[in-house]
Amino acid sequence: MAVSADIAASSNTTREARGRLAGLSWSHFLNDGAANYLPGVLPVILLQLHLSVALAGTIMAALLVGQGLQPLFGLLADRIGGRLLTALGLLGSSVGGALLGVVSSVPWLIAVLIMIGVSNALFHPQALAGVRKLAIARGGIAMSVFLIGGEVGRGVWPMLAGALVTMGGRFWLCVLVLPGLMTLPLLLRCAPALPARHADAAPIAWSAHARPLALLVIFCALRAFVIFALVTLMPLIWAAQAGSLTVGASLITVVLVVGIIGNLGGGWLSDWMGSRVILVGSLLATAGLTAAFMAGTGLWLWLIGGALGIVLFSTLPLTILIAQDILPENRSFGSGLALGLANAVGALGVIAVGPAAASWGANGALAMAVIAALAAAGIAWIVPIHRNHA
Repeated sequence: MAVSADIAASSNTTREARGRLAGLSWSHFLNDGAANYLPGVLPVILLQLHLSVALAGTIMAALLVGQGLQPLFGLLADRIGGRLLTALGLLGSSVGGALLGVVSSVPWLIAVLIMIGVSNALFHPQALAGVRKLAIARGGIAMSVFLIGGEVGRGVWPMLAGALVTMGGRFWLCVLVLPGLMTLPLLLRCAPALPARHADAAPIAWSAHARPLALLVIFCALRAFVIFALVTLMPLIWAAQAGSLTVGASLITVVLVVGIIGNLGGGWLSDWMGSRVILVGSLLATAGLTAAFMAGTGLWLWLIGGALGIVLFSTLPLTILIAQDILPENRSFGSGLALGLANAVGALGVIAVGPAAASWGANGALAMAVIAALAAAGIAWIVPIHRNHA
C-alpha cells in the first residue's frame, strides 16, 4: 500500500509540474507576442509616421536592445528569488504592446519600444530558471515546451496585429493588453518561487567561465541577427510587391510557428544525441535556405520560410541549457546571457539592415544573414558543451 501511495504521490507531482509548465508556456506566448508583433505592422507605422524604410532596422533595434539587460535582471533574479520579475515583465510587455496603437510621434514610439524591451528582459531570466526547476526528467523537452509558447506568440501576434490594423486601424492594437492582464494571476500561481541566492554562496568563477560564455554569446548573437533580419525584411519584401499587410505578416507566422517542429526536435535530440551536431548542422542549413529564399518566388517563399523556422529554432533550447550548465548556481544569469545579451547584440547588427535594404533592396540585405549563419556554424564547432542535466 505504501508503494501505491508513493506512486500516486509521484503521479500527482508530475501532473502538477506539467500543469504549471503549461501555464508558464501560455504566459510566454502572451509576453513574446505582445513584445514582438511590431514587424507585422511596421509598414503601416513607417507610412503613418512618414519614416523612410532605411529606419526599419533602427526601429527594430530600439525594440530589441533592451534585452541586453537580461543578464543584469538575471543576477537580480538569482539574488532575490521568487517570481515577481516574471510577472512585472508580462505586465510591462502587455501595456507597451497596447501603447503602440496610440503613439503618434517618433520619440514616443522609441520610448514605448524601449519600455517593451526592458519588460521583455524582466520576464525571461527568472521564467527560464523556473522552467529548469519544473523539469520532470528531461530538461531539453521541458525547455522546448516553454519556448514553444514564445515562438507561437511571436508567430501569431504579427498576423493578429496586422489583421486588427487592417480591419479597424492602429488604435485597435490597444485590445492586445487584455490577455496579459487577465493571465497575471495564473502566472503567479504557476511560476515556481525560486530560492534566493545565499549570501555566502561562492562567487562566479569568471576566469573559468569567460571563454565558454563568450563563445556561446557570439553564437547566439549571430543566430539572433539572422532571425531579426528575416522577420524585419519579409513583410517589407511583400509590401514592396504590393502585397497585403496581413499576408506579409503571415510570412513571419510561417517562420516562427513552423519553428515549433525544430524546437521540439532540437530539445528531444539533445537529450539523446548531444548538442554540437545540431548547432553546426542547423546554421549551415540556415545559410543555404536563406540564400534560396533570396532567389525564391511565390509558394517557394512559404516553404523555405517554414524550413528556416525549423532549423533556426532547433538550437534555441540547447543554447539556454548550455548556458545554465556553465553557470549552474546562476541559471537566471546564464539564461540572460544566452538569450537577452545575445539578442541585444544581434539587434544592434539589425540597424545595418535598413540602409542595406534601401541601397540593395531587401533581398540583397538578406545576404548579410547568410554570412552571419556561416560564421555561427564555425563558432559552434568550438563552443564548449557540458550537459549535467541537473
